[in-house]
Amino acid sequence: ECRSDCAVGHPIPGVEVRIVAAGGAAVPQGDIGELWVRTPGLMKGYYRSPDLTAQVIDAEGWFNTGDMVRMEPDGALTIVGRSKELIIRSGLNVYPVEVEQALNAHPEVIQSAVVGRTVRDNEEVVAFFERAAGSALDDATLRAHLRASLAPYKIPSEIRFMSPLPAAPTGKLLKGVMKTMAQQPADATTAPATP
Repeated sequence: ECRSDCAVGHPIPGVEVRIVAAGGAAVPQGDIGELWVRTPGLMKGYYRSPDLTAQVIDAEGWFNTGDMVRMEPDGALTIVGRSKELIIRSGLNVYPVEVEQALNAHPEVIQSAVVGRTVRDNEEVVAFFERAAGSALDDATLRAHLRASLAPYKIPSEIRFMSPLPAAPTGKLLKGVMKTMAQQPADATTAPATP
């Protein structure tokens, strides 16, 4: 079955899942929480690291994946981000994956990465993106595109065009590098998204 949403699908047989709030209480269906799984195939723990194991596997054998998810009405799971990547902007949660999906939906965006930037006692949303070859996509056009699908607090404070985005040899985008870059003013290599 082909889905029209961004769900990753249903849990496979033999894998128990629960979605919990930060305090460990179950969240209502459709709300966002951390994904915990339990299955006979789960690791027993990190090698020679009982402290690290205790941080992610509880006494009942539930493993905290670190993924923030929402269960769709049909039981499929949608990953909305990682708990460590959550951006809290003026007390509101911004999941980078949601902003990246909106950015990547623009036909002239090849790929994007969204990170948080600390400012005073708050966080801002900063987006990095790579344009398609020959594209003249600018900041104003991209912001108009984002306003059509995102709440105002999720719109990036700054959008930077980069080509290519920093990536490991495997192709995985290096968000840690971009998070460091976001703390610094844009320069010639990371100019804002204006042609």
